[in-house]
Amino acid sequence: MPDASRFPRSSPYWPVVSHPQLRRVLPGLAVSALGDGLAVVAVTWLAIQLAPHDQRGTWIALAMAAYTLPSAAGTVVFGRLLRGRSGAQLAGWDAILRASALAAIPLAHLTGVLTIGLYVVLLAASALLHSWGSAGRFTLIAELLPQRHHLPANAVLGTIAGFATIVGPPLAGILIGWAGPVWVIAIDAATFAALALTYRLALPATDTARRDERGASRTAGFTLIRRNPALLGLLVLSLGFFFLFGPVYVAMPIHITDDLHASATLLGIYYTAFGVGGLVGGVVAGYLRYWPLRVTTIGIVIGFGITMLPLGLGAPLGVSLPAFALAGLIWAPYMSTSMALFQRSTSTAQLPAVLAANGAILVLAVPLGTMLGGPLVGAIGARPTLLLCAVAIVALGLTAGAIAISRRSSRLPGDAAVTEVSASR
Repeated sequence: MPDASRFPRSSPYWPVVSHPQLRRVLPGLAVSALGDGLAVVAVTWLAIQLAPHDQRGTWIALAMAAYTLPSAAGTVVFGRLLRGRSGAQLAGWDAILRASALAAIPLAHLTGVLTIGLYVVLLAASALLHSWGSAGRFTLIAELLPQRHHLPANAVLGTIAGFATIVGPPLAGILIGWAGPVWVIAIDAATFAALALTYRLALPATDTARRDERGASRTAGFTLIRRNPALLGLLVLSLGFFFLFGPVYVAMPIHITDDLHASATLLGIYYTAFGVGGLVGGVVAGYLRYWPLRVTTIGIVIGFGITMLPLGLGAPLGVSLPAFALAGLIWAPYMSTSMALFQRSTSTAQLPAVLAANGAILVLAVPLGTMLGGPLVGAIGARPTLLLCAVAIVALGLTAGAIAISRRSSRLPGDAAVTEVSASR
């Protein structure tokens, strides 16, 4: 048991938060994450105000999609220009574009030209480099820290984002009531401007891009994943995991209203429990650094599916609510462990393109699953949909585990030993 007197230096997070460069960047990341937490509410609320009354549902969906999905196109369109750039450059340029496009929304409002169409276009512009920005953050970790510290560093980013999703939405509600959603989006723009400034001032202005990387194909990241069975398998697992969770966003509110005959307050309690569990799970993730990452990642999928079963089985509130909180705790380390697998399986030069390609595909997974949720709930009902998703997620994890065991058993004993020693290092 670690000596309490040595805390926090004995914590796996100490090398991350005490790093001379990362400790200057983390405050900016926290501020921008809070801005994104505010935007979750503000983006939809402003769409409600701008859209024609009889078309609000359509425009809300378009606004939410515009705030995320264009990053998939940006991965391909800007692939040749951005591949091989440093992590700080990619993250910084994403922050600059987000700040500029989002700031144009209150500016258009002040000049009286903001329409719902222009609003969606500006949201889409703000998201074009999002996959590259996310790739840049995790690449920066790989550039600055040794491999043994990658998982705790990833967990720090996940914990910051998890905290923002808990604090941001209620704070946005207060600010919207006081000043209106357009000014909450202005605050979001200011947080990204602060982040861009942080990258510029906290990190050295070096250009680490390789000439051969810059001239590569726009789809080079997708090609690298396709040629690496381990990375391709991880991408397929993540894609299936996120896609199968998508229908939950449709089934949960209908389950609350139709099956439980409860109000939106109970739905909020469920999501808060999930968020609190996720925050705890994000903190725990850094302590998993000595666990076998691939086994842990697959185990997260299986464990998450199991903890979702009580909802689908109609368990009482006293069982289903703690289970949903536990699901959030189990879910939270997934991004940290999967990113650590990418970081250790790819060279630093190729990592931005690979992570951007991975992000471009995964950003489509939850929306596609959510779209499936509508007709699925209509066909079989909300609670059976929750049960189907839980069972399918467990089956996905078990299938991935069986494939991993099969591949491992097919290796020569010497190769397996070398792999295990390398992984522990």
